[in-house]
Amino acid sequence: MTSYVVAIDNGSQSTKVLVVDERGVVHASARVGLLPYRHPGPGRAVHPDDDVWTSIAAACRIALDRFEGDPSRIVGVGLCTIRFCRALLTESGDLAEPLLSWMDERVGRPYRHDDPRVARVTTSSGYIAHRLTGRFVDTAANYQGVWPIDQTTWRWSDDPSAYQATGMPRELLFDLVDPGDRLGTVTEAAAAATGLPPGVPVFATANDKAVEALGAGLARPDQLLLSLGTYISSMTVAAAPGGGAAHWVNFGSRPGQYLAESGGIRRGMWTVSWFRSLLQGAGPRDDAMYDLEAELDREAALLPPGSDGVRAVLDWLAPADHPGRRGALLGFSGAQGRAHVYRAILEGIAFEMADNADAMAAELGSAFTEVLVTGGGARSRVLPQLVADVTGRPVRRAALDDAAGLGAAVCAAVGSGMHAGWDVALDAMVRLTDPVLPSSDAGEYARLRPLHRRAREGVRALSEELSDSAVD
Repeated sequence: MTSYVVAIDNGSQSTKVLVVDERGVVHASARVGLLPYRHPGPGRAVHPDDDVWTSIAAACRIALDRFEGDPSRIVGVGLCTIRFCRALLTESGDLAEPLLSWMDERVGRPYRHDDPRVARVTTSSGYIAHRLTGRFVDTAANYQGVWPIDQTTWRWSDDPSAYQATGMPRELLFDLVDPGDRLGTVTEAAAAATGLPPGVPVFATANDKAVEALGAGLARPDQLLLSLGTYISSMTVAAAPGGGAAHWVNFGSRPGQYLAESGGIRRGMWTVSWFRSLLQGAGPRDDAMYDLEAELDREAALLPPGSDGVRAVLDWLAPADHPGRRGALLGFSGAQGRAHVYRAILEGIAFEMADNADAMAAELGSAFTEVLVTGGGARSRVLPQLVADVTGRPVRRAALDDAAGLGAAVCAAVGSGMHAGWDVALDAMVRLTDPVLPSSDAGEYARLRPLHRRAREGVRALSEELSDSAVD
């Protein structure tokens, strides 16, 4: 008899929930958009109210309402949430203040314990795990950045200076488990809010990028995964913790696995969402929220390489070490329209991430033979072909659009015993599409790539200069 797992994939712009069987077949799904971030002060970005939990609860209810199978055959829930967030909780586990986004500058700094209501400090996954199970337990693989974690043991550090450096005493922190381990079981209160069966076990995954890599089948150091989400990154398999000037190393979504990650684009596919919002206003927050993007994609597919001279520099969210950087759209002549802007954004993504991936490969001493693409941008007809043309490599999509959701399902399948181990689960559940090969446009993109690099460097230099002038 068929068994199922529920996969929760909470991203920066929406929450997706899938009901998946042991073969990786999706039997029901739902998407609920998140509200725009609030910016209560300079450098601050928070999720309004309790929006992350609200979206997860709503998406679970919708997906389970659509599920035509037997709910008693649901054997586990895989929980994946946005990485680099920080949740400040009261003694009872409620939010002491709205969840801090990864875009909030405070998450890159040591924690300051200046609110007496705060009794726990955790990630977004820790907070949602508590909402679902009532326990203060989180996945070890979602702790990167300013946390006192030992990268080798995947547990809290034994070094007292790590707690001093991060401002986080051990008593404020959750207990940790590995991907695929049990976080707890769904409480009656959580069942009432989400529609999940009470008592169903909830299983740990990792940070959302690592879970996405798992669901896309990233398994070899000659593969490059391009994650086309709000934050765009490229990843490959790494042997151990470490890093360099062009890459850093993150936890993977299998116990003991590491992923090397290049520099990224901090507001990558967000730029497409921003452009969409300019054209249609607030728009829908359900499954129809990307209809206009599909229309723009069809229009952009008819344009030549180079978008008739329009170029996009995607520094819409400046990094902490270069606060003066700003994004730009260049090259307008009055003859271009909305499809040119859309295609220029996609070309900017492909050019910049190809440069970042090449720098990472040089530092690792490796060469990539193929590119895997995942995330919202992988739904595009245009962007995977652009990546193939710019990189000169075949590009394959994850067969399921929501690779992070599938990765969460794999973790739940292993944890619940639906499959006997990680390799068995991946073989049964993860599939890739046929490759998209470089086209006849690859030569033109080879010519345009250094021009775009010069434009990017020029805009960055000008932005820094204007920013410094403004300060003076």
